[in-house]
Amino acid sequence: MKALLLLAVLLAGVWLWRQRGAPANPARPPKTPIQQDMLRCHQCGMHIPSNEAIAGQLGSYCCAEHLRLSEP
Repeated sequence: MKALLLLAVLLAGVWLWRQRGAPANPARPPKTPIQQDMLRCHQCGMHIPSNEAIAGQLGSYCCAEHLRLSEP
């Protein structure tokens, strides 16, 4: 009977010790990026995300310099 009680206490101690070492917040998987439309620069043809594109009268541009070069 003593051996059974000793085994139960030992198992409880090991279980508590392992629970203490566990991280509080397990690592979450990285968030997937939000899908965006890709637009082609009217000047150079490079594809850029729609939120970074500069809108012009003739189309979208990758930078202000290309907008200036293409549109009067």
